[in-house]
Amino acid sequence: MTLTERLALAALHRLDPETAHGLSLKALQWGLAPTPGPVTSPRLQTTLCGMSLPNPVGLAAGYDKNAEALSPLMRAGFGFLEVGAATPLAQPGNPKPRLFRLTEDRAAINRFGFNNDGMEAIAPRLAARPKGIPVGLNLGANKTSSDKAADFARVLAHCGAYADFVTVNVSSPNTEKLRDLQGKAALSALLAGVMEARDALTKPIPVFLKIAPDLSTDELAEIAETALTARIDAIIATNTTLARDGLQAQDRAQAGGLSGAPLFEKSTRVLAGLAKLTKGKLPLIGVGGISTVDQAYAKIRAGATAVQIYTGMVYHGLSLAADIADGLDSLLARDGYASVAEAVGTKPEPWL
Repeated sequence: MTLTERLALAALHRLDPETAHGLSLKALQWGLAPTPGPVTSPRLQTTLCGMSLPNPVGLAAGYDKNAEALSPLMRAGFGFLEVGAATPLAQPGNPKPRLFRLTEDRAAINRFGFNNDGMEAIAPRLAARPKGIPVGLNLGANKTSSDKAADFARVLAHCGAYADFVTVNVSSPNTEKLRDLQGKAALSALLAGVMEARDALTKPIPVFLKIAPDLSTDELAEIAETALTARIDAIIATNTTLARDGLQAQDRAQAGGLSGAPLFEKSTRVLAGLAKLTKGKLPLIGVGGISTVDQAYAKIRAGATAVQIYTGMVYHGLSLAADIADGLDSLLARDGYASVAEAVGTKPEPWL
């Protein structure tokens, strides 16, 4: 992190978290944030569901909800981006305050509730982005929808032509009854509708499924079986958690999903368990609590083909993506791996 970035972060941390979030996006749009360009090497180049990534470090959904800063984010050192979540209709989300910075815990709690401009506004922004790294769209459901499962297929049908992949997000804790869709019967029906919408596209794209970390062993096994049966292309493990174990910050009891450092161990255990259940039959994307290169490497060695970051940038800046990618290159070289793919799943034991 540069001195300029450190000073900028210190200033942002004096502001309300949601205001700071908005200003960081504006800084990107105004060209005031670090954009080193693609970070890559022969070792870092990765293939994920047919997509060529310059490196395996992606941006998780939730940062650029409305696809407003795609051009600078594509030059910020990431290997791929995920924007959204997008819902069929624009919606304001939950009342403010709804984002809480837990500095002592290097964490955050949010209860945004899928606030976004809606698929009609987001689709042309995706279409207008420059060529470069893959960009995916997180699919969501409207809070007031009478058929939340159908909302995912609607957004995919409308935006799928302009995205490189989409993610079915049934794991956000901030939309009432959304996590109920992770049950076997409900998830099977939902995914059937999504895959039908995907197959109807002129150019079908990969479909990912994002799961919660708060799943029992049996629930995780059911999701793995359902995803494989539905021909899902990859699973993202994991979304935010409802757990609050060991937190110190004043806002630790706020309602919403917890992300950041406290999530790392829980999400990595889910990832490793999922890798064991799926036996390499589909790629996994590791997300949750990554703020160092060693943590990103641990996710890869636990079974992740690629990783995503978000909350770590609150404390380490946008340059975290490039720093982790550069660091991964060094770790792969140190351990004698010629590619990221060679390291995937080589050390799951600490997490099982």
